[in-house]
Amino acid sequence: MDIPPALLQFLGSLVAILALAGLAFALRLGPPPRLQNEQAARTAADEAVSGFQPVAIALDRDGAGALMRDTEGRILLLRQHGSHFAGRLLTNAAVVTRDGDALLIDTAEKRYGAARLQVPDPSAWMQAIEAIQ
Repeated sequence: MDIPPALLQFLGSLVAILALAGLAFALRLGPPPRLQNEQAARTAADEAVSGFQPVAIALDRDGAGALMRDTEGRILLLRQHGSHFAGRLLTNAAVVTRDGDALLIDTAEKRYGAARLQVPDPSAWMQAIEAIQ
């Protein structure tokens, strides 16, 4: 059986592409995660800080993160971290500044870094973060 070289090249390329796609899927590579709604944010918050029950949620306009406040007044910052969301309870070391209609929030943790979120009512969230004791 004589197989044309072009067909062998095509089949070899197809196998390589499928192998790379499978590897990317296994490594969870792909587009960054997005918070589509408040329920997704609640789930991500509970994964980041077990038992955190937000009473106020401000989702980033693009779904890249969220700010949340619970009944105790604690504020949780969620931001993308690889293929999931990472969260930090903000302390009085956190610094927040305005960048147009967005907030720049620096947690003061080098390993977590800063986040830029476009949330509804940024002034109110800025005041809440600045008031953390």
